[in-house]
Amino acid sequence: MYQNTTTIKSWAEEDRPREKLQSKGRNALTNAELLAIILGSGTNKKSAVELGQEILKTHDNSLYELGKMNQSELMNFNGVGQAKAISIIAVMELGRRRAAEEIPLKPKISQAKDVFDNVKRDFQDLEHEEFRVLGLSRSNRIMGNKLISKGGRSGTVADGKLIFKELLDMKASSCILLHNHPSGKLLPSPQDVDLTKRFVQFGKLIDLPVLDHLIITDTGYYSFIENGKM
Repeated sequence: MYQNTTTIKSWAEEDRPREKLQSKGRNALTNAELLAIILGSGTNKKSAVELGQEILKTHDNSLYELGKMNQSELMNFNGVGQAKAISIIAVMELGRRRAAEEIPLKPKISQAKDVFDNVKRDFQDLEHEEFRVLGLSRSNRIMGNKLISKGGRSGTVADGKLIFKELLDMKASSCILLHNHPSGKLLPSPQDVDLTKRFVQFGKLIDLPVLDHLIITDTGYYSFIENGKM
């Protein structure tokens, strides 16, 4: 029996669609390679990529036309059974629904009050201290709001390594530090001031500036930048 030499497993690892997506990112794949991932396998004569190319060529490589194909039309291709046809239809429908959605705009931060309005629910009614960090994009839109630590009523420990790791993971361009005072006092402690100075300096070293540090209570906030503490 002749052996099939076109199976994806026989390809160099960097050329296999799944491995290529993992190593080079989704934009590096052709439409046929993306379709091959959905198909999962080809036939004993064609790889999944070749099968994907065959399906796309039927409609001049148009994804729009592919999205209009029904189950029976897809199953006309050798190597496409019910499960594969349904998978293609489901993926195309997800793409259609995504395109129909409005792109959600993340909140933009212009001043300390914007920060408070966006995070006050996270700290509301807490009887213990929590430390959070807000990651911002270059246009000052919120990219993430990460809980760093929880403590007791009078304090919590903020790990600088963890804070900046979270910020780098979310690809933030700048950040704002946040913690609450369950006591309701809107004044920083000497420890708060010292911690802020250290994190501001570290942020400068790695080009990820700390723009502000807010102390939050149920009734208001204290901004280090607005009070000349930074």
